[in-house]
Amino acid sequence: MLLKGKVWRFADHIDTDLIIPARYLNVSDKNILAGHAFADLRPEFAREVKPGDFIVSGINFGCGSSREHAPLALKAAGIAAIIAPSFARIFYRNSFNIGLPLLECAEASDKVKEGDMLEVDTLQGRIQNLTQGGTYQSQSIPPFMQQLIDAGGLVNQIRTRVQAQGQLSR
Repeated sequence: MLLKGKVWRFADHIDTDLIIPARYLNVSDKNILAGHAFADLRPEFAREVKPGDFIVSGINFGCGSSREHAPLALKAAGIAAIIAPSFARIFYRNSFNIGLPLLECAEASDKVKEGDMLEVDTLQGRIQNLTQGGTYQSQSIPPFMQQLIDAGGLVNQIRTRVQAQGQLSR
């Protein structure tokens, strides 16, 4: 999948409380959650982020609690993918479960700046900086995780399988 968008730059150890503050955890509507993404860290984020934009961060993005609200808020806000050298494991899995691609790439994290335009090929793991020039290679996404992205997340993947099985049994 080829994606193109602007970069939102974040530091190391961005935890789930910074992504979506705890006071919004009683909300289940993904669009309302998106409106509060990074409310305390970068209040302008929710009103300025555009569909297709990327987050580029330092190490350990998504650390903290296991709340699914964090990746859900980012995906609903329009974030196409997140690039970082490493992710908290539960955030990593929660993101793929909702179809949000994560790319592990320390070089891109070191060199990409706020506002840069990127073109990202999630299938090849290629990250091209259209602003500064330069191409970076992320670790490839395992095929079963890519299938989750393609399906739009785990729930959609299971729904499609169940519907296909129902049609086969008729």
